[in-house]
Amino acid sequence: MTNHAGLYIFGEVLFDCFPTGEEILGGAPFNVAWHLQALGNQPGFISRVGKDSSGSKILYAMEKWGLDTTLVQIDNKHPTGKVQVTIENNEPYYEIVENCAYDFISDDMLSGKITQGILYHGSLCLRNPVARSAYSSIIQNTRLKIFMDVNLRAPWWKKDEVFSWLQKAHWAKMNQDELKLLVGAEKEIESQMAELQTACGLEQIIVTRGEQGTMVRTAQGKMHSLVPDKIELLIDTVGAGDAFSAVYIHGILADLPVDLNLRYAQQFAGKVIGLRGATTDDLNFYNEFTTSL
Repeated sequence: MTNHAGLYIFGEVLFDCFPTGEEILGGAPFNVAWHLQALGNQPGFISRVGKDSSGSKILYAMEKWGLDTTLVQIDNKHPTGKVQVTIENNEPYYEIVENCAYDFISDDMLSGKITQGILYHGSLCLRNPVARSAYSSIIQNTRLKIFMDVNLRAPWWKKDEVFSWLQKAHWAKMNQDELKLLVGAEKEIESQMAELQTACGLEQIIVTRGEQGTMVRTAQGKMHSLVPDKIELLIDTVGAGDAFSAVYIHGILADLPVDLNLRYAQQFAGKVIGLRGATTDDLNFYNEFTTSL
């Protein structure tokens, strides 16, 4: 097995299906793992695909990219995940199919394999009790530090469950609409962030706000914010948040200061929205980030 340097990504891999006919590899955790591999971090990707042509394509793409496939399970019963994506006013909308292979990630093959380091997961991959049980089994190991990406996709979330996962996390990233859904819209965003961070004991809470930029609040109550540069090319915003997460985690591993980490992560997210979908197999796309980070 590849040495994952204490970095694991847990959750869905699927195909984003666009109205124009393209089918692009996606799923927030997969996107994060893909970018981190290009950045040199060699993550262990924990997921599950169907025993079908889509599953074979995913495994082939991972092997070609250098991503370790040993923690990706094969499901004989359930199909590889697919999401229908529609774009309205530059905003993506997702029709997410249930009972996909990634909903049934099993802890049978994971016992004792994930020992320490950083574990990334989203909230969507925990919608099914089977995958939720596997996740619970992994995080019983208290030497793991958790980066949680909040993806509130109706109807696949419950507030009390999301809070229970946030309370186990060290870093949490969400967009401003998701923050409002969790703590209410009555207060200013700084107060919303402080409330959620305090309630869940987070080291950092990271809130993305599109063109307004990103805000980070640390455990000491210090606020960091950055408005992005003007976007040169916009094709779609699918996976922009995942791109941000990947570079931010890369920066955490490199022990970058928050301001610098925020700038690199936001720059990379701004570059990804010039792609169709969330990923590319062009290593040159990453050059400026692999040399500066």
